[in-house]
Amino acid sequence: METTRQRRILVVEDERAIADAVAARLRAEGFLVQVVGDGPGAVEAARRTPPDAIVLDLMLPGFDGLEVCRRIQAEHPVPILMLTARGDETDQLVGLAVGADDYMAKPFSMRVLAARVHALLRRVDKMDRAPETTRPTIRLGDLEINQAERRVLRAGVEAHLTPTEFDLLVHLAGRPRTVLPRERLLADVWGWADASGTRTVDSHIKGLRRKLGADLIRTIHGVGYALEADRKHEADRGNEAGR
Repeated sequence: METTRQRRILVVEDERAIADAVAARLRAEGFLVQVVGDGPGAVEAARRTPPDAIVLDLMLPGFDGLEVCRRIQAEHPVPILMLTARGDETDQLVGLAVGADDYMAKPFSMRVLAARVHALLRRVDKMDRAPETTRPTIRLGDLEINQAERRVLRAGVEAHLTPTEFDLLVHLAGRPRTVLPRERLLADVWGWADASGTRTVDSHIKGLRRKLGADLIRTIHGVGYALEADRKHEADRGNEAGR
């Protein structure tokens, strides 16, 4: 009988009280937890024993969480939940740009943090289990999404997306021009049961627009988002098919 492997979480936080509280909650959830209090130590810990996920504070001694994120993701991509000391949107967007999958602003609920970690791991598991036959390449106008290789090109130029940005784009591209509410995106992409993180969706949408162009995703104010396929390009393809 196969036993389930215990997941390993790396907690990177220099405030000892917060680190201890996060570690205690995650251990209570059944995770193996390692705590590190500085940037260089975090990179070395991840290199020595690759974790299944990382809870990473933005402000750290040595070098900050952004640099930790860059270095770790360059060596061994891993889901990262970044903690910020304030709800500064610039910090959040930069964190997402360098490879964080999600963020939470302090102070935060330990229950919600644990739920976010579980959701990150569920998404990774779902992606790993999906056979390549169910991951076809999506082409919409000049946008090409290779799901098997997790690569995205627009007008032939590759865009480097974080895992969460990629999953969000695939979800939108699977329903082009369909308005998807933020709450539905949170449930389907993030696996969250409540709607408390709608700003997380907004931040990831901004990341996609910055990397793929502001015209790709339309905002329906007060509702959600829709991916806009290139109508001219699709019309040209239709004309060619009808010849």
